[in-house]
Amino acid sequence: MKIIKIKVKNYRLLKDFELDLEDELSLIIGKNNSGKTSLLSILDKFIGSQLSSKKPFKFEDFNSDFKDELKNKIELGGELDYGGISLKLFIEYDDTDDLSNIGNTVMMDLDPDNKTIVLAFEYKIKDLENLRHKFNIFKVKESQKKELNEGYIAKDFFYFMKKNHKDYFDTHKKSVEYNNREKKENDDIFIDLIKEKIPIDNIINFKFIDAKRNVSNKEPEKSLSSLSSKIYKKLESSEEENKTIEDFKDALSNTDTLLDKVYEELFGDVVDDVKLFGGVKLDDSIIKIISTLQHKELLDSNTTVMYSLDKSHELPESYNGLGYMNLISMIFEIKILLNEFKRELSAKPADINLLFIEEPEAHTHPQMQYIFIENIKKLIGKGIEREDGQNRQLQTIISTHSSHIASKSDFNDIKYFKKENNQVVSKNLKALEAEYNGDNDEEGRQHFKFLKQYLTLHRAELFFADKAIFIEGDTERILLPAMMKKIDQEDIGKEHIALLSQNISIIEVGAYAHIFEKFIDFIGVKSLIITDIDSYYLKTILKDDGTPKVDDQGNEKKETIKCPACDANATNTSNGSLKFFYGNEHDLKYFIDLTINQKKLKKDGNNWIQDESGYLVCIYQIIENGYNARSFEDAFFHINKEFFVTNIKRFSMGIKNSRYMDNGHTKYKDDVYFWAENCVDKKTALAMEILLNSETDEYGNQFSNWNTPLYIKEGLEWLRDS
Repeated sequence: MKIIKIKVKNYRLLKDFELDLEDELSLIIGKNNSGKTSLLSILDKFIGSQLSSKKPFKFEDFNSDFKDELKNKIELGGELDYGGISLKLFIEYDDTDDLSNIGNTVMMDLDPDNKTIVLAFEYKIKDLENLRHKFNIFKVKESQKKELNEGYIAKDFFYFMKKNHKDYFDTHKKSVEYNNREKKENDDIFIDLIKEKIPIDNIINFKFIDAKRNVSNKEPEKSLSSLSSKIYKKLESSEEENKTIEDFKDALSNTDTLLDKVYEELFGDVVDDVKLFGGVKLDDSIIKIISTLQHKELLDSNTTVMYSLDKSHELPESYNGLGYMNLISMIFEIKILLNEFKRELSAKPADINLLFIEEPEAHTHPQMQYIFIENIKKLIGKGIEREDGQNRQLQTIISTHSSHIASKSDFNDIKYFKKENNQVVSKNLKALEAEYNGDNDEEGRQHFKFLKQYLTLHRAELFFADKAIFIEGDTERILLPAMMKKIDQEDIGKEHIALLSQNISIIEVGAYAHIFEKFIDFIGVKSLIITDIDSYYLKTILKDDGTPKVDDQGNEKKETIKCPACDANATNTSNGSLKFFYGNEHDLKYFIDLTINQKKLKKDGNNWIQDESGYLVCIYQIIENGYNARSFEDAFFHINKEFFVTNIKRFSMGIKNSRYMDNGHTKYKDDVYFWAENCVDKKTALAMEILLNSETDEYGNQFSNWNTPLYIKEGLEWLRDS
């Protein structure tokens, strides 16, 4: 038995939310404030067994759109679409499951093909008319107060609800009919589990480890040691551990006997003094101080977790770093919860056991995060194993902000949370495979394979970015942060969030940015693609006699000639990304004439279309100072001739044939396209040497002695402001 889907309605940002769960592990990723903690919170409030589940709902827990709708209906009249917060758990079972907890109680369809039950939990309005009546009374009283006191600010509907919402909402627990043909629930047909006094504890057992773990490496605090005593308490209550526990108690009993003799000598004088004062009659009750070691209290107060430095030295837990302690603490807590899931042998485990681990990466460095996610399945994968064979599956949800954990996870386990139109949606990354494959598309399969490997091995931080920049190569990768800094310096005092203060990921993809297009649309991240216009023309190949060469069909043979985009002969672009996003049919002039607004794109079905509200822009070399370059190096040389001529002797690794870039050379001294094609030795070294030869001006502006190509500046400014 397992939960296959969770639905949430009107809880915080989870307005109309669905999450598919995997059989074993579901990894939830997403940016801050994307609903991960809200999911944990609503599960805990409705089905939690831990102390925090006793916390009631607050008015702030309602989704803001629902609160506005409620206000509107109370003040203007009308019925609500839905009257509160709900959580639905879609549970799937098979013929091998023990159905004793659901068969005669919550199962609503005896159709053997329908193996889904839906448990619904609601915090729902009781009587809309009564609420409207009471609020109107409140509103009249507030108006009267204002009439008596001109400075009085009348309290509004939201104030009234914050104070009184508990009086108008009730909690409900239901089993709702599931229509197997239409694959959806029917809320009108249900069993009231509260009215029928049907408990759900034996159906679902939910526990969690939240992000606010009690881990400290302050010397007086022993957070790990306290956990060890909790583990003991769980083991003691387990009949499976009876022999070990009895051995422990026997050892304590033997210790009691030894300590009795010590205490008799240690406290002998005290007993004699009591006798002197007539506190004890001769041959009557005799005072003795004996040892009564209690195993529980002994572990509570006297257990210390140590770690070995080497064979000869041990150090207390407080000498560990917080990250290591956090990892150990999680393992301890998981072991505690696994034993709670097991229950005593006299009671069967629940049919469904759900564990939620929130942000396991706290205080840990990347390598430790890798280790955690690679091994967590081994720890939880055994499920709930008992000696009597009453074993159960364990479903685990892990939420994380860590790109390191995401990169080491099974791609198909990942659930991506994102905000859209002031609410959160959940997307299964495995759904991307179907989008890439299309109609049995072999190229699509290869693209998905590349994307999957690239994201999990190199660039999982893209999942957590607000914006992304896709670049071609090393030169842009090294220089782009400096260019962003230059733009930020120019904008000091203006109403902009600095580029370097925004959550922007820079992704190096070579000439394959178009492979990411479905992924960009899938996660909806604002994206800037920086590429080259790659201009060229076709030239007829001539024989020695000056006549054209022809192929077997009699067509003239042509060769591709690379050239600057402003070359009179230039007719086309060879750039795959530009052709993909803007269309194969366009010639070079079309791309040259596009403005930055015309370069904005959004997805429409299977195609990208131009739209001024678009969230993707491809930028490439444009006309600057009368020249249209072909590549990044070409454009950079063009606007920074003086910088290179002045510092040419300092470019010992990035530049070759430096004599052509010297002012004294007549033929190529101003031919920046020639420089780009023939004078760049190592692109990485060139970028590094540009930074090494950068200067700071008298106003403290860095990189002041060179300029950013206009096309890159335009793109970065769009990304900054979008």
